[in-house]
Amino acid sequence: MNNVTAFAEIDRLKNRLDSLRPLPENTVRTLHEQQVLEWTYHSNAIEGNTLTLKETKVVLEGITIGGKSLREHFEVINHKEAIDYVEAIVQNQDGLSEWQIKSIHHLVLKNIDSKNAGTYRQENIVIAGAEHLPPHFLKVPEAMTALIDGYQKTGLLHAVECAARLHVDFVGIHPFVDGNGRTSRLLMNFELIRRGYLPVIISVEQRLQYYDALDTAHTRGDYAPFIGLVADLEQSTLKRYLRVILGDT
Repeated sequence: MNNVTAFAEIDRLKNRLDSLRPLPENTVRTLHEQQVLEWTYHSNAIEGNTLTLKETKVVLEGITIGGKSLREHFEVINHKEAIDYVEAIVQNQDGLSEWQIKSIHHLVLKNIDSKNAGTYRQENIVIAGAEHLPPHFLKVPEAMTALIDGYQKTGLLHAVECAARLHVDFVGIHPFVDGNGRTSRLLMNFELIRRGYLPVIISVEQRLQYYDALDTAHTRGDYAPFIGLVADLEQSTLKRYLRVILGDT
């Protein structure tokens, strides 16, 4: 399925879901709780966090897991707080800014690397396993200004494409020394939620496909594979919601 066809199917599913509003309160609450849990687990697991899905749930409930590092616990707690912040931005109808991106990143690295939390990198880095080389650290502020300018001009694109491009372009800059992946997925879902779509979860099992699609966009300028990945995930998420609410697809 090409991306244009995928967008049409996504919008059909979204319209069907929207037609059912207001949705059952408890159903929405439990779906949201599951969504936050899976989003936190998979986003952290992609980056090497060893907590299982069940262990992540327990940490979110305020319980410490024996034998697991303090960092891994903070990664769970911080990610949940970052999701809450992203949802608050949407609720307040605030636009995306560099200050908000830094604030999201600060939450991601809070109590883990306070020195670099919310601060653009002051050194050059490489992305392990990727062909793409992020810009020199002195060019990061300029690149981030261009990112926001470009993002503000993508409003006519389908929400899925806009969200996917925001993710790709942010990761390409890699403006922070750590936490770029988690922050990029939060930004992608910010755009989806802001435009009335459901947030998507890139699973740890899709890590290779995910990295390959990112590298294709960065080295060849071909965003289609990454946009297609996000589109597939959005379709699956919408179908999941409809299946739970209606009992079918």
